[in-house]
Formats: sequence, structure tokens, C-alpha cells
Amino acid sequence: MLSTYSATILTIESDMKALVTGGAGFIGSHLVDELTKQGYEVIVLDDESADSEQFYKNPKARYAKVDISNYQLSNTFYAGVDYVFHLAAESKIGPAIENPIRATQKNVVGTCTVLQCARQWGVKKVIYSSTSAAYGDNPTPNIESQPDDCLNPYSVTKVAGEKLCQMYTDLFDLKTVTFRYFNVYGDRAPKKGQYAPVIGIFQRQKAAGEPLTIVGDGEQRRDFIHVSDVVNANILAATKDIDDECYGTVYNVGSGKNYSVNQIADWISTNQTNIPPRDGEARVTLANVERMRLTFGWEPKVELSEWINA
Repeated sequence: MLSTYSATILTIESDMKALVTGGAGFIGSHLVDELTKQGYEVIVLDDESADSEQFYKNPKARYAKVDISNYQLSNTFYAGVDYVFHLAAESKIGPAIENPIRATQKNVVGTCTVLQCARQWGVKKVIYSSTSAAYGDNPTPNIESQPDDCLNPYSVTKVAGEKLCQMYTDLFDLKTVTFRYFNVYGDRAPKKGQYAPVIGIFQRQKAAGEPLTIVGDGEQRRDFIHVSDVVNANILAATKDIDDECYGTVYNVGSGKNYSVNQIADWISTNQTNIPPRDGEARVTLANVERMRLTFGWEPKVELSEWINA
């Protein structure tokens, strides 16, 4: 089964204190697990508002059900924190299209609040999780110097968060690193609801004996990156010393390979059906990860086909 696949995580023993927003969700919970394993004291802020089957809590971490955009309620949790990993967000295109005001509150006001709290309490670094949706229909491979091409409220609000990070670095000397994640997959990924990625949806449908629902013609191509590689990127960003000019900068976190949705479906099940295409989504994504390699020495480790077939 898919859950038997294991990946190597960068290990750096530490007695540092980390705060993870969105740390009860898919990516955040994996990061919390690794941070606690490496000896970090971990605080998680998560309002548990995502449309998800469940939230994941590590008994070694401390959790607070808090709206990160509420400065009065969240501010004191940043006291003594060394690193902030900011993953909490309205994190999918569909919900952001349905409610742009909510997306703006969570992704723009929430990010500004996180940055201001980090600045106030002297946090060493803030690592911000953004999205490859910022590239829209730019030609591939997507490189960080390309202009933004935001096709929906989700990408607009996440790019606004990127600009806030850059501004807090330039104006207030707060060290920030922004990651544009491509399509993240792995254990604990949602399998239903508006927050479910395509691989999780296909897994659930196969297990239920249902046809895999392929959006549009299925020839849209996506760059998929395993959650363990994302965790490694975050830990490297926190712990590695880099030149000052490298802060306030955007970095792609992807595999550098892409696959059509039809290919993914064929690996999982031949029982398939097509549904109408969705608005506001790019046709092709593909990461150029050279900046990540040069700055952090990071390389993706997990191959998608091996993970699916494990």
C-alpha cells in the first residue's frame, strides 16, 4: 500500500523553539512530527477550519486553536520562538473562488499578523508556504523570475503574502524565506472535500470501488512533490546560514518533473470517468528548482511513480 513508503528526512538535532501555523493539517503535521523528533519545542497554532477528514496532533507538541489573523489572541504564543513556519491558509483554489473575502482575511491579514508578531518577539526566521499557482499560465519550466500570473483569488492572496514577507525583510530586517510549493502528495493528504489533491481523491475513489473522476480531458500536467521533501526544505531554510541577499526571496519547491492527470489515473486504476473542467487553474506546472539547489543544497528525493507503486 502507499503508506508503506518511507523517505529520508534531514536530521539536525536541536533544542530550539519553533512555532508552526497550520500544524495540524497535512503538510504542517509532518513538519511538526519531524521538528519534535529532532528535539524542537513546538507550538502549533491552527484554527482547524479546513474541510478535512481529520487533524493530526503530535503529543510532544503544544496546540492552540487560534485564528492567526487575530493579533490579540495569537501574539503571546511567539514569545521565545526561534523559527516560525507559516503554513496556515485558505489553501485551495475552489474555496477561495467561493469566498474571496475569507481567503483575503486568512492569507493576507493572517500572514501580516504572523510577520508582525515574529518581528515584535525577535524571531530569527519566518518560512512562508506559498504556491506555484502564482505562475498561472506562464511558460514552463516555471522559474522564480517570471512575472506573477494569478488566475484566481487564492493565488492573488498568496502572492500578497509573498510581498509582505519581502517587505518585512527589506524594511524591518526580519529574515523570511518563501517557498512556492507545487502539488504536494503523501500520507495524510486529504482524500475528500474541496481541499483534497488529485492523488488523494483517486486513492479514495479506488478504495471505494468508484471510477476515478478526471477533470476535463486529463491532459493537464502537474509537478508533484512528496511531503517529506517539503519538510526537508523547511528545515533547511530554518537551520542553514545563507547570504543576507537570499532572504525575502521566493524559492520553488517541486520535483522538476511533471505528469498528466491521465498518467496518474492510469497508475492507480483503469476505472475512470471525465468531469467538466474547472475555472482558474493553470494547464501546466513544472518547477525549475535550481535556486533551491544553489542556495540550500536541497534536492527532491522521492519519485512519484515509486511511491504510488510501493
